[in-house]
Amino acid sequence: MSDYLIRATGFNGHVRAFAARTTGIVEEMRRRHDMWNTATAATGRTLTATLMMGAMLKGNESLSVKIKGGGPIGQIVAEANADGDGIAYATNPQVHFELNEKGKLDVARAVGTDGFVYVTKDLGLKEPYQGSSPIVSGEIGEDITYYFVTSEQTPSAVGVGVLVNPEDRSVLAAGGFILQLLPNTPEEVVAKIEERLGQLPQVSRMIGEGLTPEEILARVLDEPKYLSRTDIQFNCKCNEDKVIQALISMGREEMESLLEEQGEAEVHCHFCNERYHFDRTALEDIMKDM
Repeated sequence: MSDYLIRATGFNGHVRAFAARTTGIVEEMRRRHDMWNTATAATGRTLTATLMMGAMLKGNESLSVKIKGGGPIGQIVAEANADGDGIAYATNPQVHFELNEKGKLDVARAVGTDGFVYVTKDLGLKEPYQGSSPIVSGEIGEDITYYFVTSEQTPSAVGVGVLVNPEDRSVLAAGGFILQLLPNTPEEVVAKIEERLGQLPQVSRMIGEGLTPEEILARVLDEPKYLSRTDIQFNCKCNEDKVIQALISMGREEMESLLEEQGEAEVHCHFCNERYHFDRTALEDIMKDM
């Protein structure tokens, strides 16, 4: 089944909602970075939340979410846009621990709790929007929820999950949802949502059982109205032409020094893990075009 996300409203327009199935894109991320299970869960949750936040944007707008909690995974960075393109990486993708006391992958231990969530939005303005909030648990969903409440003053509920095969480390299921209360939402609606969220199974379990994003939201919302559907794909912006332009931007003096000292160059993209190698002949050809 393909990955996609949906935008919806519920409770007579008092709640806006997003839900996504991200199994394929999280598996692509895991494969490219050779991630271990706990790192896959942490980074996959972050990517899933970021993709749904990207669905809140318009046109050519984009955003990045950075999780820096001081744990052994280091920094997690995810980017997404309004078109469903997403990418993510972790500083240390080879992190794994035994299951925690709840029998779940110990994401909080990998992420840490001494740090912040940083969100940067490129809205096409002169300066990007930047917001942040402290990490409250390291469980990603709770931390993004806290970010919405404190930094954007939007009461929200964020659920994200990744189910990993312990045998071969492949991603069996991944997805999530975001619910946001609009101004003047009645208290009885808030109470009903809280009750239903308390009874909701884990997101990764629902995705693994074959529930669609629409069916997940239908378990929480009254009168759901599905507004749009967007396909999701792993799409990095890097390519050889951009790497060549980056090398040219170094200037002739640095290029000559690179040729003299190393005789070659390799550029590594953190997001997709692609490596672009240029031998001496290729570097000399680039210098001819400078």
